Amino acid sequence: MSSLHVLVVDDEPALRQILAAAVSKAGYSVDQASGVVEATAKLARGDVDVSLCDIKMPDGNGIDLVRSCRAAGIETTFIMVTGFASLETAVEALRAGASDYITKPVRYEEVVHRLSQIDALRGLREENKALRKVVSDSAPKLYRFSSPGMLEVERLVGKVAPTDCTVLITGESGTGKGVTARRIHEQSPRRDGPFLQVNCSAVPEHLLESEFFGHTKGAFTGAERARKGLFLQADGGTIFLDEIGELPMPMQTKLLHMVEEKEIRPVGSEQVRRVDTRIVAATNADLPARVLEGKFREDLFFRLSMFQIQLPPLRALRADLPGLMRFLLRNLRPSTNESDAMTIDSLAEEILLAHPWPGNVREMENVINRACILAEDNQISVADLPATMIRTASAQTSAAAEISSDGLLRDQLRRHELAILQQAIEGAAGDRKLAAQRLGIGLSSLYRKMEELPRGNLSNGDTEAAV
Repeated sequence: MSSLHVLVVDDEPALRQILAAAVSKAGYSVDQASGVVEATAKLARGDVDVSLCDIKMPDGNGIDLVRSCRAAGIETTFIMVTGFASLETAVEALRAGASDYITKPVRYEEVVHRLSQIDALRGLREENKALRKVVSDSAPKLYRFSSPGMLEVERLVGKVAPTDCTVLITGESGTGKGVTARRIHEQSPRRDGPFLQVNCSAVPEHLLESEFFGHTKGAFTGAERARKGLFLQADGGTIFLDEIGELPMPMQTKLLHMVEEKEIRPVGSEQVRRVDTRIVAATNADLPARVLEGKFREDLFFRLSMFQIQLPPLRALRADLPGLMRFLLRNLRPSTNESDAMTIDSLAEEILLAHPWPGNVREMENVINRACILAEDNQISVADLPATMIRTASAQTSAAAEISSDGLLRDQLRRHELAILQQAIEGAAGDRKLAAQRLGIGLSSLYRKMEELPRGNLSNGDTEAAV
């Protein structure tokens, strides 16, 4: 069913009701007005898409109504319906801002045909807006994971995408829930429709209902114009509700009604609107636990989680880490010349591969991007990595050395730590204070670690440069 909302304006009750019935039967939501005054009040709310409007009425003229609506910024499409057919009135109506003109006796098939044309054109406009947004927000080509956990996610996406099933994506922050939602949309029959994303935690609570369902003009202080909500904007497409667990309870109730009935009511409107919008939701919260705490509706959870996809954390995808790092390097620092391509030295790569990545893919993107900015001679070294990451690697090395009873392993770990220290000092041009800052340790700690290392490992040149 289309979300087009039609207002029939005519002072003849029988004709008005028959025309409204024909419009409703064609699948459009419809309202009626018996004259200019009543129509003006209903049009002022701004939620009428098309008005089938008589010209000659006892309390005014339909053409004047069109002019006043255009002057007020109301974007309703007018089709004038009149028994006083003449070229002059047709031209006058079109000049006033009407889009079309039909004469009585009305052929209802013709009216429905005109409405379907307007609906199709409106849909194209929404798709074009969505396409422009997609192009402006477009990201580089996605990395194809080969780890079993992500292959399973890919399989599930392929299964659920062709359906209209509501999907709940769960996983830690930075695991790619938004990317997965877009993949579901792009592999679905709705791929040519809009894909709209909203972060539920980022919208102020008092604006959520208006943001989701829209509002009429004057619905609340500051509502100077009618606004379509996200569900109507995404009609025929997909809406991605990120951080769904942060929705306040009153909004959960309204969302549940939309999920069950496929209809919404804009704030300030008396008219229910049908919508055909698929919901993909995501959260990093434990929704079952929130249900038990009384912070999330159990019935809404069951509705949203008809099909769940759990995204694994990056630490569970170790086999993909080297390939993902090189993929990010190519996309964050693209180069057509192979000699200018950014590389990672072996020691920095060891630290990156050993890192637990609590922030997942998003954290890796940030670390690689920062390192590319700091890197000299197109090579990322230990000194280009965040101090907290180096400190963690150093602590892990020391801990491993302490619990090891194998002298050979202890020596290997000490050499590994020595290499980190040397590289940091070289990267700081011999400035030990700067090297300590980059390593995230105090200067005294740097000296102590150097003293703990076997003598002779630092060359004279290094020692002199570090003084």
